[in-house]
Formats: sequence, structure tokens, C-alpha cells
Amino acid sequence: ITLKGARLLQSAEVVVYDALIDAALLDEAPEGAELIFAGKRAGRHSMSQDEINELLRIKAGQHRTVVRLKGGDPFVFGRGSEELAYLAAAGVPVEVVPGVSSAVAAPAAAGVPVTHRSLSRSFAVVTGHLAAGEDENGGPDWDALARIDTLVVLMGLRKVQEVTRRLLAASRPADTPALIVAAATLPTQQTVTATLGTLAQAAAQSGLPPDA
Repeated sequence: ITLKGARLLQSAEVVVYDALIDAALLDEAPEGAELIFAGKRAGRHSMSQDEINELLRIKAGQHRTVVRLKGGDPFVFGRGSEELAYLAAAGVPVEVVPGVSSAVAAPAAAGVPVTHRSLSRSFAVVTGHLAAGEDENGGPDWDALARIDTLVVLMGLRKVQEVTRRLLAASRPADTPALIVAAATLPTQQTVTATLGTLAQAAAQSGLPPDA
């Protein structure tokens, strides 16, 4: 989180937070602030996206400062833009305060730069699962992604076998270094290293949480 984000959190009357935040951040909210959990996990949603949107609108009409606290990067394969658009359409003033994106923070926390002048001059960020309703032929262009120097796959653990299969089929070498990071930057951070060819097996044996 940035200093600006922390200062807003310290002045919040309401904090609507998701499942991927560091729970210690909630200690920054003032005593008496209303803390509302609106997290989503695979198969377990505390409320629908429509309900979250409407909750934010209602709370914004009742209080001066409402903080929507999200982890990872809500504008990268997240619902941040949907919430922003909903509130804008309702005439609710919103300020977006970006944090550090997990797309670069997670590799860095594991000691891996996404670019390196002698090894990697490009990187791409892709979701690890197909969007709802897409068939087997939908989703990312894996042939193009296989040619990117460094590939960051968010929410990829559940689909690691499919992701690695697609990259190998697109002629990405099996001995390409690969790793999985869970709970990046937190005290519980875990890292599993492997190669592209052995990553799925390493993931199956790791016991890592599904949001790795």
C-alpha cells in the first residue's frame, strides 16, 4: 500500500475490503470504523458484484470517506473498473489510489526481476483461467505469449497444467525457469521453483493455496 492509501485508510469511516488483503491493514482504520468483508474466493462469494457495487453507493451516500480496500491489482483482471464505472454513473465522486501491482511485486518478492538487460527485455501479464463462458479456443493468444521473455500468470495455480501445456505446445522450451509465488510480500510467503516442464508436478506437490 502507498502512504496516500494508508492515510486515507486511517481516516475512513467505512472500509469495504476483499479476501486478498493483508488483514493487518485493517488495524490502520480508526476505532469505530465500520469494516465490511466483501471478499471472493473460488466457489465462495460473500456477496455478488452487483451487491458490492450497490453497497459502495449506499455507504458513500451516508459517509464522507469510504475506502474500498482491494489486494493484488483490481484494475488487472479484477473488478475495480466495474465498481468505478457503477459509482461514476451514480454520481458518486471516486478517487483511485493505486498500490503496488502484484504482477511485479510477487516476482520481485521472490527475487525475480520481470526484466533484465541481458536476459529479458519484455514481459506480459495474463490471467491463468479463461473468462466465464469462453470455450477451449477462447482466451489468451498462447502462441504470442510464448515468445515474450518473461510471462506473469495471475490466478494461475488452478490452471497450471493447462497453462504449461499451451506454452509447451507453442514451442516454449521445457527447461525454461519457472516459479510459483503464494502470499507474496507477507510473512507467510512461499515460493516453489521448477521448470516449465516440471511446474505442474511441482504445483501438485506443493500444497500452495489456490490464489498463488
